[in-house]
Amino acid sequence: MSIRPKKSLGQHFLTDHNIAQKIIAALPGNPAKLMEIGPGTGILTRYILDLPGIDPVFVETDQEAVDYLLDNLSLDADRIIHEDFLKTNLHNIVQGPYQIVGNLPYNISSQIFFRMLEDRSRMRSAVVMIQKEVAERIRSGPGNKVYGILSVLLQTWYDIEYLFTVSEGVFNPPPKVKSAVIRLVRNNTEEIDCNPDFYFKVVKAGFNQRRKTLRNALKPLLSGIDVTGIEDLLSKRAEQLSVEEFIRITSVLKGNGI
Repeated sequence: MSIRPKKSLGQHFLTDHNIAQKIIAALPGNPAKLMEIGPGTGILTRYILDLPGIDPVFVETDQEAVDYLLDNLSLDADRIIHEDFLKTNLHNIVQGPYQIVGNLPYNISSQIFFRMLEDRSRMRSAVVMIQKEVAERIRSGPGNKVYGILSVLLQTWYDIEYLFTVSEGVFNPPPKVKSAVIRLVRNNTEEIDCNPDFYFKVVKAGFNQRRKTLRNALKPLLSGIDVTGIEDLLSKRAEQLSVEEFIRITSVLKGNGI
């Protein structure tokens, strides 16, 4: 039995076992609970099952892939969660801290990262393959044109490493772009000096009009607000601000009763 890659699911199955082994080797190893997103043909799954002391689950939305995994791997059926990662209740799948691994569908990779951020108190690390352009964006810092919403939000709570680039030819079907593997490891930030939900709102508003200064991009949030102490930051564009500076702006706005 083979699986037909489905364009609607953004499936590009990795075929190179050396790269699969490198991805698994890059896992920090702690905590023991591990979730693979979109195992597909199981090229990563095979090596996950060989890891000592790991308690894995596999989240797969494609019924054909679920059947393939059950037929071809020594895998307990209760470890396969036949659900959409973006819609599933993560607390029902895994209890306590966990890490993530996967070759993420490129068409929903950003949505997956936002979902990870929602569960940041438990999601301690991730090693994932994504589109190279997205990996560079996530890893980039202030002053870079590709620096954006996910760069700021992920870097607030995670240390991010760009591990290696992957060529188009090791996938079925080959994507039209290069891929990259990145590692996210939870940093020591448990609390930030502002409301996290409002922080998300400020960062998104700033980058949604990234060509404007923050004074203009955040105009709906600034009405009647005392901005003493952050005038210099409001004169900049979102791509020029560090994580700490976004937190500072959000803290002042929230402190003014928004």
